[in-house]
Amino acid sequence: MITNAEFHFEGGRDGVLLIHGLTGTPHEMRLLGKGLQRAGFTVYGMQLAGHCGDEADLLATDWRDWYASVERAADELRGRVDRLYVAGLSMGALLSLMLAARRPGWVSGVGVLGATFRYDGWNMPAIGRLSFLLPLFKRLGIGRGRSFQEEPPYGLRDERIRAQVSGAMLGGDSAAAGLPGNPWHSLADLYSLSARVRRQLGEVRAPCLVAHATEDDVAHVRNAHLVADRVSGPVELLWLRDSYHMITLDRDRRLLIERLAGFFQRVGDGRAVGAEAEAGADAAARAA
Repeated sequence: MITNAEFHFEGGRDGVLLIHGLTGTPHEMRLLGKGLQRAGFTVYGMQLAGHCGDEADLLATDWRDWYASVERAADELRGRVDRLYVAGLSMGALLSLMLAARRPGWVSGVGVLGATFRYDGWNMPAIGRLSFLLPLFKRLGIGRGRSFQEEPPYGLRDERIRAQVSGAMLGGDSAAAGLPGNPWHSLADLYSLSARVRRQLGEVRAPCLVAHATEDDVAHVRNAHLVADRVSGPVELLWLRDSYHMITLDRDRRLLIERLAGFFQRVGDGRAVGAEAEAGADAAARAA
């Protein structure tokens, strides 16, 4: 049974829609949401279709359902605020970019957090290089009952938080910590979504804060560069040096909250953004 884990934090007339990642949960965005509320924003931590249940619930949906749930949540929030911002983690970052491309009149700014077009971080197994075959497997009906299981460090550098999250995840509490594995067919849908978002990046004209861990265990920094290089709007890059993939929970989360809140505030005030992109690119080149 799917558990409703969404959250709403009331604040000012500027709203932020927060989107979690594949097999994840709104709880991974909750600390970010509280920080944005303290900065004056109204926050809606939405739940993607098919999530916070079991693998069968997830497999009953695909990327179209996930994106449709994003549009519904954005439409609901924009009816209550004057300006709408959106921020997503991992696959949620891709869905945020798709929303900005398809609904440019809705989105004033985007937080692109740990964008994952490919699972190519340092902790990904060698078999991951064959993951481009997954959409074909899905079309042929191959591997519906198969999953890639999560492995330590589970996207978290902070050992205390890692123990809490992994304990809940491995204990079966998917509403609190997500599923312990990624079903092949759901990963196939991620790659189908990824291909579409790549083609639409040039249509993203809203300002983007692209935040990524320099030692991301799931998604290499090239995922962040892809966004920064291809979107049409101004870009700021934020490189987080004391976190792994789950940057909304890990050691740099306070820095992320501060910078994302400040970015959205500057966009709303009409102040210039994008001045840090060049320096950030140099830093990322060194990290890579």
